[in-house]
Amino acid sequence: MSSILVCYGTGEGQTATVADRIVDVLADRGHDATALDAADLPPAFDLEAFDAVLVGASIHVGKHQPAVREFVSANRDALAARPTGFFQLSLSSAVTDEARRADAAGYVDAFLEETGWRPDRIARFGGALRYSKYGFLKRVVMKRIAREATGDTDASRDYEYTDWHEVEAFAADFAAFVEGRLGARSPEPDGRR
Repeated sequence: MSSILVCYGTGEGQTATVADRIVDVLADRGHDATALDAADLPPAFDLEAFDAVLVGASIHVGKHQPAVREFVSANRDALAARPTGFFQLSLSSAVTDEARRADAAGYVDAFLEETGWRPDRIARFGGALRYSKYGFLKRVVMKRIAREATGDTDASRDYEYTDWHEVEAFAADFAAFVEGRLGARSPEPDGRR
């Protein structure tokens, strides 16, 4: 069993929900997994307590949460010393339009270039439109973006684009990678190793 941190940044909560689902998958495989919001890390936070790390962020106006960028930049050496992965949520990953999907990949590339981090695994998931949580100005901006991306402009409801099978497959793949790299195995179905 490995100790795995899932450190994330979130705007309206979808990335937190994805982080929690990843933690569930990792725990089901026998790992001690913990999800923490990068904006709420305690001052004495010690990354050395974890064998592996997943970092997640969402895109808002072309940028990831500053707390996630700061976490990765401040811990780049510690991250390089253990198995790591990065996952991103965006509207651009929710559509089939290749230009928009390329935009989503570009956001990841820019983040990795800016932080100098090279994660072992990367995933891009569709996010959500949380009209119910947006203020007036953000709702107007998001409706404009959504009109071009998904067409979902009815602000009286929220929309979720996350493919939960993709999330679970990514978490399982990361768990297998950690198990292979650190020599840990997930328990057998009857609980034996």
